[in-house]
Amino acid sequence: MTYCVGLKMERGLVFMSDTRTNAGMDNISTFRKMFTWCDEGETYVTLMTAGNLATTQAVVSLLDERSKAPSERHPAILQMPSMFQIARYVGATLREVIAQSSTTGERAESYFNATLIVGGQVKGSEPRLFLIYPEGNFIEAGDDTPFLQIGEFKYGRPILVRAFDPAMSFEAAVKLLLVSFDSTIKANLSVGLPLDLQIYERDSLRRGIQRRIKAEDSYFRTISSGWGEALKQAFDSLPDLTL
Repeated sequence: MTYCVGLKMERGLVFMSDTRTNAGMDNISTFRKMFTWCDEGETYVTLMTAGNLATTQAVVSLLDERSKAPSERHPAILQMPSMFQIARYVGATLREVIAQSSTTGERAESYFNATLIVGGQVKGSEPRLFLIYPEGNFIEAGDDTPFLQIGEFKYGRPILVRAFDPAMSFEAAVKLLLVSFDSTIKANLSVGLPLDLQIYERDSLRRGIQRRIKAEDSYFRTISSGWGEALKQAFDSLPDLTL
């Protein structure tokens, strides 16, 4: 499985994904689940993937190939006039791959399912963030739901619901995401390090900060141990029930 989060902020967009893929407890591998396309000054797009690995790799490969040799039917992702059109195009590509892989009916379609997060900005418009379902349809992050998650998100969601503020700094957002991922990693063996981080500054239309956070990363270890201790102190400070 996996865990990916996209944050829509006043300053731009922040993406984080894990890299663990497993087909059983004795077959754990590391694969990148975050991919970026950029035509500097014009269009910036980041895609994160969760679900069947063969499906997600095929989607990314198709988007890459069609960007190198675009046609009227399959234009390059960076040639799209808006993020809405990019989301539609990525959704159609996902639906196409699942349909081609599914040869034995509904059960096969379910087996090859995947979900995606795509976000970015096209020159002249606002940064936008979408969650794309296996059927190819999608929803957009907005004021009421300013972050999107895919994969094993239930363990890391509570801290985002309680603490995320679109007006916060990028530094605070990364700290919050690391707490969310640390909680997920401790609760679910199908999510694991290293983590990929991508920060996009509004209207920059270029690749921003990119970082791979490994198990030995000193800042991640500080956040992990500090959050555990802070939780314990907060719990101890709560009043006991009078019996």
